[in-house]
Amino acid sequence: MKPQELAKETKVASSVYAHLSTEKKNSVLLRLEALLSEKRDLIIEENKKDIELAKANGLQSSIIERLRVDDKVIKEMQASIRDVVNLPDPVGEITRTWRRPNGLLVGRMRIPIGVIFVIYESRPNVTIEAFSLCLKSGNAVILKGGSEAIHSNIALYNIIKEALEKEQITEKGVRLIETGDREYIYALLEQDEYIDLVIPRGGESLIRNVVQHARIPVLKHYKGVCHIFVDESADFDMAYKVCINAKVQKPATCNAMETLLVHKNIAEAFLPEMVRLFKEHKVIVKGCENTIKIVGGIEKAQEHDWYEEYLDYIISIKIVEDIDAAISHIRQYGSEHTDAIITRDYNNAWRFVKEVNSSLVLVNASTRLNDGFQLGLGAEMGISTTKLHAFGPMGLEELTVTKFIAFGDGQLRQ
Repeated sequence: MKPQELAKETKVASSVYAHLSTEKKNSVLLRLEALLSEKRDLIIEENKKDIELAKANGLQSSIIERLRVDDKVIKEMQASIRDVVNLPDPVGEITRTWRRPNGLLVGRMRIPIGVIFVIYESRPNVTIEAFSLCLKSGNAVILKGGSEAIHSNIALYNIIKEALEKEQITEKGVRLIETGDREYIYALLEQDEYIDLVIPRGGESLIRNVVQHARIPVLKHYKGVCHIFVDESADFDMAYKVCINAKVQKPATCNAMETLLVHKNIAEAFLPEMVRLFKEHKVIVKGCENTIKIVGGIEKAQEHDWYEEYLDYIISIKIVEDIDAAISHIRQYGSEHTDAIITRDYNNAWRFVKEVNSSLVLVNASTRLNDGFQLGLGAEMGISTTKLHAFGPMGLEELTVTKFIAFGDGQLRQ
């Protein structure tokens, strides 16, 4: 099917999805959850094909791990579906009302965006998460996963279609693009008459490529250069645990810490053990000159390292004068994604929260918590660093917009 025809058909189907009852949407999702268990062997078998091809093509081990679907991942997909089912349906919600002097009652109502085009890499579970969120928020969705996950994505897409079919809902409101032809994708990105929003989930090169070719609004984050600042009043044991979690729990994610900033007054006491723990977890450590003087045996960080999203077992460390210097560094080198402070100073905590304008600013907690599921949004569509419309993790509410409504009694404009 030609890109324009596919986009047009999906747009037509979006009006069906927009007016589904909450009960019907939840029924589809619960059926999908059950089918994931029934089709478990098929999903894992198809995923093995992708894993084998990825290894044969020499993909990085971190990418292969993101690609893998096992029993744990299937259970996580099911949990994300249940979370979405349990969340309030945002469609039709009246968010605010006010009465004008002439008696006109004005309000704002949540409505679906329409057709959302989601382009993503590696993780097949995005297929399930994106569909679940779009369905519950009343949106149709066009899915384009990476070629490295094609067998897994097709298997999951067929299960989605089966759930829709059994609930007697048109499957034309959810599409999977199976071709790897870039010209086909670029043509879809020009269908601004039928597609309302593009959400790319992946590396910086993917997102920039989408932005370059799209005529449709794009919600994006180019990269996650995430920082933790260990203040002079920090609890060391807490700081060690938070920093290790932020760096090594899953380093190939956009919310993993890439740069550690340490107050100069605690650097000599704090850094030796911190660096030892990083090395114990196989992390390559780079540091500023003052860091090297204290710990030694690490690489010297270059200017470009402060801008780097490593997505790997690599960390850059810089000793800073104070909280002012930490905030200044984050403003210069950060990507407004996720930043945290470890401190017992109440005033510094609030100052950091107010002056660091990232999509999530944390106090005494790991950057890895910038995630829709972790923040109570259910599954997420992605993390936006675009300040227009949505900023931060995108859950159900962020997949809706508000329209104005008004109730009158014959009011006229004078």
